[in-house]
Amino acid sequence: ATAIPVDGDTWQVMRLSRNRMWGHPDLIRVVERLAKAAPREANWRGLLVGDISQPRGGPMLTGHASHQIGLDADIWLTPMPNRRLTRDERENMSATNIARSDWMDVDPAVYTRSHLAIVRLAAKQPEVARIFVNPAIKVAFCRDAGADREWLSKVRPMWGHNYHFHIRIACPKNDASCVDQPLPGDGDGCGDELKDWLKKQYAALMKPKPPRDPNARPPKPPRPWTLDDLPAECREVAIAR
Repeated sequence: ATAIPVDGDTWQVMRLSRNRMWGHPDLIRVVERLAKAAPREANWRGLLVGDISQPRGGPMLTGHASHQIGLDADIWLTPMPNRRLTRDERENMSATNIARSDWMDVDPAVYTRSHLAIVRLAAKQPEVARIFVNPAIKVAFCRDAGADREWLSKVRPMWGHNYHFHIRIACPKNDASCVDQPLPGDGDGCGDELKDWLKKQYAALMKPKPPRDPNARPPKPPRPWTLDDLPAECREVAIAR
């Protein structure tokens, strides 16, 4: 893995205590290239970079089942400020939620065309295979994209992702152990799949929950990971000196 520098002219890494700024060199190059192009091509001052991966990959203690092999990066939906953030700010500053309160569209008081522009710019990077955003955000992109719509096929609706967008690059060349996901086959993705995501998300977040049974047993805590749960390659990494 390669670590993205904590500070660049057009990016800053957030949540430094997590030490999740590591990724495949191809991914780090994509993030740095996107950051350098953002002010000029997307009217986006710079990137606030969230979680990428741990130094040796693998599952994390909290969240991000997908960020295990260095091919995924989170970029905040908050542009970089025009000053260098302190370490305390990077730990405690909140990203911006751009979804509307009913989760059916974006919040017009927060969303701007620059949000569309930075995600479009990321999607047009040739190495990028997928970008995940909240279904409510995809609604806005589908409405505002205009005639330039080919990039929308890479932008997929996904739970969460209302504070950041998630970049996934394709398998690096000459890596026989990596298998790419099938390419999306539904054009711009603005049809039935998106409607279904909106319906499921609304039901999950907005419909009243049944009252909790006070006599119900609490759920069992998840079993800790062991090396036997992981691919054989992980054992080699874990015992390397």
